[in-house]
Amino acid sequence: MASRTSSKSVAGKPAKKPAAKPAKKTGKFASLSPKDELQAYRDMLLIRRFEEKAGQMYGMGLIGGFCHLYIGQEAVVVGMQMAIEQGDQVITGYRDHGHMLATGMDPKGVMAELTGREGGYSRGKRGSMLMFSRDKNFYGGHGIVGAQVPIGTGLAFANRYRGNDRVCLAYFGDGAANQGQVYESFNMAELWRLPVVYVIENNQYAMGTSVARSSAQTNLSKRGASFNIPGEQVDGMDVRAVRAAGEKAAEFCRSGKGPYILEMMTYRYRGHSMSDPAKYRAREEVAKMRQEHDPIEQVRARLLAGKHVTEDELKEIDKEIKAVVNDAAEFAQSSPEPDPSELWTDVLAEV
Repeated sequence: MASRTSSKSVAGKPAKKPAAKPAKKTGKFASLSPKDELQAYRDMLLIRRFEEKAGQMYGMGLIGGFCHLYIGQEAVVVGMQMAIEQGDQVITGYRDHGHMLATGMDPKGVMAELTGREGGYSRGKRGSMLMFSRDKNFYGGHGIVGAQVPIGTGLAFANRYRGNDRVCLAYFGDGAANQGQVYESFNMAELWRLPVVYVIENNQYAMGTSVARSSAQTNLSKRGASFNIPGEQVDGMDVRAVRAAGEKAAEFCRSGKGPYILEMMTYRYRGHSMSDPAKYRAREEVAKMRQEHDPIEQVRARLLAGKHVTEDELKEIDKEIKAVVNDAAEFAQSSPEPDPSELWTDVLAEV
């Protein structure tokens, strides 16, 4: 039996645990057609270029408040969107720009909201973390850690009540996985066999603490075990693995078997937010992830290896997407600020 002496605390402080390991290859891969691979490439590249532009605009002072970028995690939301059906719902936390774009929300409206302009999805009053689109079945990014999980569970309850065969994807991170409201949601979801897929985006560091130091059980796919909720770890850096796992989980929920947990082993390249210098991890670790596991580069390499596209065609796609993002940035900057009268709209008062 292995010795446990290394886990003892010193001078009243908990023992330092090793940093979480980078994402690993797990699960099965979906067989993507060249057309699907190319679409995934486009969708992930749009998120990457959009977030890069958002970071640039934040540095210029055009975006204020909090700004959490999704760079590095693109395969998770793109793969899951490929796995679900029209009418299924999506809800997530505050690292939400990628989810908005993946569900089909207009980059102009998203960027305008980031800059606090009238043309934004919430008319410039909500900013980065609180945008919604009923048309796209996107029920918001939520600023309170873990708050979206019970809401997503409620959406699933509504689906079950109405018998509409819809599934809700409730995204949250490794940090939120330790929230009590998450477990209350698990319990209710399993009791009532609710059609909800809990997608844990484990980017290894939550706000800035390695999951190995903050969680006693680091395999987050097992967090539903005491509620009899099945779960699995997935290579969240490979869109094929994400889609395969997503299809399996969505079908499980849609067939009336209850909730399912997917732990996406992913990685964010930037800090928790734009104000985070991310000094809690080595630059070499980030560089290694970019070089060996980048979700966009993996698809790019497969497309080129299969001779489905040429280098010039991929450059043209990048050029087109940059134009879309630049148009969104220009729209955001030219859109007027909200009229002061907007202070009195969308306010709910008790009667």
